[in-house]
Amino acid sequence: MNDKLVEFKGHTDGRGLLVSLESHKNVPFDIKRIYYLTDLSSSHPRGFHAHKNLKQLVVCVSGSCDFTLDDGHTRKTIHLSSPLQGLIIEHNTWREMHNFSQNCVIMVLASEYYDESDYIRDYDEFKRLAHESSAK
Repeated sequence: MNDKLVEFKGHTDGRGLLVSLESHKNVPFDIKRIYYLTDLSSSHPRGFHAHKNLKQLVVCVSGSCDFTLDDGHTRKTIHLSSPLQGLIIEHNTWREMHNFSQNCVIMVLASEYYDESDYIRDYDEFKRLAHESSAK
């Protein structure tokens, strides 16, 4: 699986913590879209899709949550709980988000603009495509 955790440098003083994210420095792609999720409910998991081309860098800027990632062969769960850490999610990776803490805020930096046709929302289709891709 090609996803990975990356550490960010934070600059802190008596006023708080500043974390800077920059394309091709600590974000390994051009940033074309940024969005965030807030007011998340621990009883309502999110995600349940993959992307054909889109890459993402995910940061839990407040609170904590779990990401379950699946490349069609292996599933693993990664716990995010620090604004100094980001999770890079490559294309063709199924993602599920769950176990949101009460104050969880997730920021996502995306390599592409929103495109509904880039989504794979059916897990069986995702598994079929993953197995076809690995058979080549």
